[in-house]
Amino acid sequence: MDQNRLALLALHFIPGIGDYTIRQLVSYCGSAEKVFKTPKGKLLKIPGIGKITADTISNELPFKNAEKELKIAEKENTRLIFYTDKDYPYRLKLVSDAPSLLYVKGNVDFENTKSVAIVGTRKSTDYGKHRVEELVESLVAHQASIISGLAYGIDILAHKQALKKNLPTLGIMGSGIDVMYPAIHADTAQKMLTNGGLVTENPFGTKPDAHNFPARNRIIAGLCDALVVVEAAEKGGALITAEIANSYNKDVFAFPGNIGQSFSEGCNNLIKSNKAHLISSVKDLEYIMGWNAHEQLVPKKEAFNLESYEPDEQAVLKVLLLNNHQLMIDELSWRSGFPMSKLASILLGLEFKNTISTLPGKVYKLALK
Repeated sequence: MDQNRLALLALHFIPGIGDYTIRQLVSYCGSAEKVFKTPKGKLLKIPGIGKITADTISNELPFKNAEKELKIAEKENTRLIFYTDKDYPYRLKLVSDAPSLLYVKGNVDFENTKSVAIVGTRKSTDYGKHRVEELVESLVAHQASIISGLAYGIDILAHKQALKKNLPTLGIMGSGIDVMYPAIHADTAQKMLTNGGLVTENPFGTKPDAHNFPARNRIIAGLCDALVVVEAAEKGGALITAEIANSYNKDVFAFPGNIGQSFSEGCNNLIKSNKAHLISSVKDLEYIMGWNAHEQLVPKKEAFNLESYEPDEQAVLKVLLLNNHQLMIDELSWRSGFPMSKLASILLGLEFKNTISTLPGKVYKLALK
C-alpha cells in the first residue's frame, strides 16, 4: 500500500472523527498524506476540526494502528476499499453519509445491474420463509444480487435461498469482518465468499455492539436498488433500514400480513403510511422498478453530450447529473473524489464554458439549456 493509502487508513484510527470529517480533511488538504503534514494552525481552520483532533493528527499512533490493520487484512484475505477508489460501490457514492472505508471479503461485485435487499424479523414464521423463497426464486430471472445482514430469521433465509439459487449474495456486518455474528451462521458466510461475500465498515476485532447495527443498516439501504421487508414487528431493525432507504429515495416494498399478527404490524404500517409499496409477488416489484426479466438496464441518456468535455470535467458533470443537477462544493468534492483545490479549477473552467452556474452558499448547478 502506498503512503497516501496508508495515511487514509490512519485517518480512520483518529478518535472522534467520522466519515464526513475524514472527507473534509482530505478535501481541504488535497490528500490524506497531506493531512498529516498540514500545520496545526491550518487544521484548526477546517470545519469540524478542534484542538484535540488536531493534536491527535500529529501523533504517530494512527499510523501504527493502520500498519497493524494492513497486516491483519493480508492474513484475513480482506480488501480495503476507500471512498476515493475506483472500485468503491457506485450506489454508495450517491449517499451522503456513506462509509469512507469498506472491508470486503469474497468475490464481491458491487456493480451488478440489479440489487435487492431483503430484511425482516429475526423471529420469522413459515409465512415469511415462503415469501423469501418465492421472491428469491423469482429474482433468478433478473440475476439480481441479494443483500441482507446475516442476522437470524429473514436475513439468513435470504442468504441461504440466494446460495441455493446460485444468485450473488452480500452479507453486511455490524462487526469486524473477522467476528462472525451470530457465530452459528459462519458456515453460510463461508459459502457466500464464492458468489458474493461479506462487507463491513468496522475495523478488525470490532464486537457486534448494538450501536453498530443502525449504521450497518444504512449500508444495506445504500447498496440496493429495491428494499423488501418480509415480516417485521412494530419496532425493529428492518423498519430502521426501511426508513433509511426512504431517505435515500430508494423503492421500499413490504409484504402484507394478517391483522393482529405481531410480526406483520411493521409491514402493514409501512404500507398504510405510504412508506412502502405493497408486494404480493415479484411482478409488483418489476412493475414499480421497470424491470423486465433477462433485460439489461440501459443507462439514461445524459442531458447533453459529455464527450465534448475533458475527463475531469465529465466526472464532475456526471455527479451533478445524478444529484438533481446541483450540489454544495463540499459534497461535490467527496462525491467526485477531487480535492477542493483541483475541483475549484475544474469548476472555474466549466463556468467559463457556461455549463454550470454558482448559487449562494457555494452551490454549483448545471446550466442546462
